[in-house]
Amino acid sequence: MQFEWSYFFSLFSVSDFWEACITVIELSALAWFIGMLLGFLLASAKLSTSRWLSVPASIYIWFFRSIPLLVLVVFVYNLPQLFPFTREVLSNPFYSGLFALVVTEAAYMAEIHRGGLISVAKGQKEAGRALGIGLIGMQRLIVIPQAFRISLPTLINEYITVVKLTSLVSVISLTELLTVGQRLYAQNFLVMETLSAVAVYYVLIVSLFGWLLQRLEQHLELNNRTPQTLDTAGVAQLRASLIPTSSVVRTQNGIGAAPALQLHNIHKSYGQHDVLKGIDLDVNAGQVISIIGPSGSGKTSLIRTINSLESIDQGEIILFGESFIHAGDNLNSAQVRYGVQRIGMVFQSFNLFPHRTIVDNITLAPLYHGREQPPSEQRAYALLDKVGLLAHAHKYPHQLSGGQQQRVAIARALAMDPQIMLFDEPTSALDPELVGDVLNVIRDLAKEGMTMLIVTHEMDFALSISDRVIFMEDGLIQVDATPQVIRAHDAGERVRRFMGLRPL
Repeated sequence: MQFEWSYFFSLFSVSDFWEACITVIELSALAWFIGMLLGFLLASAKLSTSRWLSVPASIYIWFFRSIPLLVLVVFVYNLPQLFPFTREVLSNPFYSGLFALVVTEAAYMAEIHRGGLISVAKGQKEAGRALGIGLIGMQRLIVIPQAFRISLPTLINEYITVVKLTSLVSVISLTELLTVGQRLYAQNFLVMETLSAVAVYYVLIVSLFGWLLQRLEQHLELNNRTPQTLDTAGVAQLRASLIPTSSVVRTQNGIGAAPALQLHNIHKSYGQHDVLKGIDLDVNAGQVISIIGPSGSGKTSLIRTINSLESIDQGEIILFGESFIHAGDNLNSAQVRYGVQRIGMVFQSFNLFPHRTIVDNITLAPLYHGREQPPSEQRAYALLDKVGLLAHAHKYPHQLSGGQQQRVAIARALAMDPQIMLFDEPTSALDPELVGDVLNVIRDLAKEGMTMLIVTHEMDFALSISDRVIFMEDGLIQVDATPQVIRAHDAGERVRRFMGLRPL
């Protein structure tokens, strides 16, 4: 039997096919978009720590991924027999098909979104919490943009699947491409020619919208963005327009004045392992304290409790004379987040937000907390100038070296005008030649009078910058002394040996 090419080509001028194309596009686009939104909610619920959310979401995903779409389409279309009040909507094949597709696709897309959400590094969420950003703001500004970029290639593939699945809605007589084709070949028996034309229509729809979505994917791909470095003239012009950043004035504790930070009997454990076994520490305003000790001694856990990144099992943290954190407190409460805004945090792994430019990284928290945009941007540029990175303001984090990223992280923490700065091994992830630039920035902050707690393995730096050096071991503070006392051999042989100082 010969293939009727003339009839095949004539099918591309049939108005019914083009109208059916519009139906397929509307049905697939709506099902994909609505399913994507519902799928994200399901994914978030499944990842929730609350079993009241995670269990129903898991059951929904399991159930509707198990039911064949064809069965669901027929069931939904006949649902008015059980629930007559749905007849007005579900008796329409388009809405029945849309409902069935959305219910099914939400289950599939939930797993796609879940993959994207769990791919966002834990440090990104911790950085958001350290800036005082709430749960909803963190999802909106930090997590969702990164998760969506990760999930997008699979979501695009799922759209193509949805386009092809619309053909199953033909069983309830929706006038889509396959229905039109079936009607034609039932009249003339030219099955191959008609179905070939139907296939071409589907290929055209998939190709067009697949190309548009791939353009979106390419637009969101950060590696495709050209580094934007200001030249010397541009830097000079921008610097001339800046308002100088205010220096931090060292405030001496007056008689009766409360310390900047007080830790009372802080205990912290992970399961059966006690990492903090009763820490008592007072930090006066303007003091620089270096925290040293062997790995596993509790140094990082200590400063993470100060910034509410870890809960405490026992004790109390007091900030400038006001109660800040008790054991058992909700660390997402407004009171705790307000206190966190007064504490800047710089992480070992930088934890910059990769989907935002350098200047956007710095302005994110101030704008979230209600500060006006022009002053916040001015402050961001001034801080970048302060850490020597003004020329790189419009780059993305991955376009900077490790040392540059850490200096940006310091500027981001300073943008909230904190009264206390915490540094968790700020140089341990850097190559040796990059360490000096970061330490110089910290040294400048110390000269300006910023209250700082620094977890570090840079012993010479700790002795040169600190008012006090704290040596921790086995979850306890073993030594709390000034650098002068340590150099004078009065702090004990253990701390001198750890610091690599010449033994007595």
